[in-house]
Amino acid sequence: IMCRSIKVLRRPGLSATPDELNGAALQFVRKISGFNKPSRANQDAFDRAVAEVAEASRRLLEAIERRTGP
Repeated sequence: IMCRSIKVLRRPGLSATPDELNGAALQFVRKISGFNKPSRANQDAFDRAVAEVAEASRRLLEAIERRTGP
């Protein structure tokens, strides 16, 4: 089950901010990893996953916006 607190970031005429993308990515990674706060041993992997999910989300939203308008 997906985390219900992640909000829709595709809005007509508005681009998602980096903070919104990072927040959604953080919630997603927390949900799938089971960690609210990872241990020091897992912190680098956790942070890398958050950055990668945020970047993939940004690319997705940009691609959708280019195809459907502003």
